[in-house]
Amino acid sequence: MSTTASQPTSHAPAPRGPAPDADLATSAANRAVGVRTYRPAIGLGILALVSFLVFALHTSAREVQFRFSETGDAVRLPDMEVAAAPFGWVVTAVLAALAVAAGVRARALPRWAMVLAGLAFVAGFLVWIVGTAQTPSISLTALLAGSVALATPLVFGSLGGLLCERSGVVNIAIEAQLLFGAFSAAVAATVSGSPWVGLLAAVLGSVLVSVVLALFAIRYRVNQVIVGVVLNVLVSGLTGFLFATVLQPSAELFNSPPRLPHVRIPLLAEIPVVGPVLFDQSVIGYLMYATVAVVWFALYRTRWGLRTRAVGEHPKAADTLGVPVNALRVRNVLLGGAVAGLGGAFYTLVSVSAFTRDMTAGSGYIALAALIFGRWNPVGALLASLLFGFASNLESILSFLGTPVPSQFLAMLPYVVTILAVAGLVGRSRGPAASGEPYVKE
Repeated sequence: MSTTASQPTSHAPAPRGPAPDADLATSAANRAVGVRTYRPAIGLGILALVSFLVFALHTSAREVQFRFSETGDAVRLPDMEVAAAPFGWVVTAVLAALAVAAGVRARALPRWAMVLAGLAFVAGFLVWIVGTAQTPSISLTALLAGSVALATPLVFGSLGGLLCERSGVVNIAIEAQLLFGAFSAAVAATVSGSPWVGLLAAVLGSVLVSVVLALFAIRYRVNQVIVGVVLNVLVSGLTGFLFATVLQPSAELFNSPPRLPHVRIPLLAEIPVVGPVLFDQSVIGYLMYATVAVVWFALYRTRWGLRTRAVGEHPKAADTLGVPVNALRVRNVLLGGAVAGLGGAFYTLVSVSAFTRDMTAGSGYIALAALIFGRWNPVGALLASLLFGFASNLESILSFLGTPVPSQFLAMLPYVVTILAVAGLVGRSRGPAASGEPYVKE
């Protein structure tokens, strides 16, 4: 008589979501087996077509002057003149060649080729748009310095959002964090008479907004997008009310903050073009460079960064390994708020010496777009923010030069590029797999 031992059958549910590095492994496997994709070729083809129709066919026959030095600079470089029409044809040829190469490979081009395509298109656009102005001459130093200044709060906002989303919390409340940080900095700096106290108050004010975000999004598991939108409206209304009832009637007592010092590094600031951009900054400007480096190193070279990325991709697997998922998310949301608060302080301690109603003017949403465009990477967020700052500063400069191109056209360009990036026409863009999903420990 024989007996048959029955094998136990496991009915455990399959884990949800990809493994922490599933997307990277899939991409590597696709490259190894030669999976064909024509998205990069389509994206480059669209850029080449735009360059042909606009930069080559519909450009002026004038010489565009780029000034590398200004009167009084210790080191002066000669101006550069570029013929708009021939340059447009060169840019079109470069983009078309890269599009053909991507189509032949049926895969994405190397990173240097994509960077070359982006720089060529931006240069072609700059030559074309300046060529349409009444005075076809522009200072590269002023253009770049203004772009960095306008991008500074966007960089801090996008880094704050990155710290949240990398751990699985969608942060739509970047606008509220920037605005309340600016408000707190103005009031605290005015009352204390010290811009450093205002800087600390901006960080604490933004963290206070993050406390509310973490409480409802993580503790009570309210929809994170809805919480972010509500916080934006709440902070806008609250600061607007306090501005009208307290700050505006008593501006000398509550709304006249001193500015943070402007630090010019000797010798390095005299380097043509890049000197005034990198080494003639406010304190917050230097903090921006340091914050990007610190966040990148911490995210990709430390245990905290590994745990943060694991929680954002697969929180259940991270919990199995002993990582406190929700506690880590709370800490990252608060840390993201502190970083965003530095961007808020820029408005009232560097840009202007007063708080005004809704003075951030939607910068939080632009920072969120820069975060997506930068593919949730600190360096990518920095470059995307610089693109937005470049477009905004170029819009202001060209309004003085007198160009027939509508300013609204310039303002919408970064968003069009963001849509193309998110759509995958210039490369795949995927956020953390568990972003926006509350975690319930079983």
